Amino acid sequence: MTEATRRERLRAHTERDIRAAARRLLVGHGRDAVTLRAIARELGITAPALYRYYDSREDLLRQLVEDICADLAEDLRPRLDAVPEDDVVGKVFAVFRSFRHWALAHPQEFTLVFASPEVEVNNSSRGGRKTLGEDQFGKVFLGVAGKMLAENESLAAGNNEVPAALVDDLRGYREDLLKSLAETGVELTADQLGLSTVYLILQCWVRLYGHVALEVFGRFPFALNNAETLFESMIAELGREVGLPEPTS
Repeated sequence: MTEATRRERLRAHTERDIRAAARRLLVGHGRDAVTLRAIARELGITAPALYRYYDSREDLLRQLVEDICADLAEDLRPRLDAVPEDDVVGKVFAVFRSFRHWALAHPQEFTLVFASPEVEVNNSSRGGRKTLGEDQFGKVFLGVAGKMLAENESLAAGNNEVPAALVDDLRGYREDLLKSLAETGVELTADQLGLSTVYLILQCWVRLYGHVALEVFGRFPFALNNAETLFESMIAELGREVGLPEPTS
């Protein structure tokens, strides 16, 4: 082993230790507890020494987000693998359910990744908001959704009107989706992916995220004893709107 290789391995090991300490603080006390000073105290080093590995707290949080998204993707894969390969609809609903289960089991990680100010955790190479396919979770989700669209031309094309005020935004979102889908091996053109379908994908995410966030943060406007029943009803309704069969347990 060369000296340079040894230094690289030591650096990578230290970076993992730093992120592991940050994750423990996040899980135990929330995002605000993840400070360079607190991490340094856990590791027995000085806070300035951390700047040799991360430019700032925000840089560290961005790296932590990448780790969490990768873990979420790994959590999703065995659940998807348990669904027969030809049951694309089943895989779609498996993603919905698995996302909810993961969020409820990891509320602080969910908060950091999905409910933090964008400027604090965004690490897009485009200098703006991340596209759906720029993290490991997004790639898993798009891999499932993309296969469904590729196998159903009428679903991909869509035939419904969209609000005129959203057309420009949806065109931009469609461009991001097409690029991200291509990275998962699904090649569609703008003509094949209708704006109404893009609008439907956006609505699905808003409603899925909305339910999960309300449940994670305990913000339903009334006492709800069985949130899972409400969730199952919601995703069944989403399926009907898309034209999918009723989900199975």
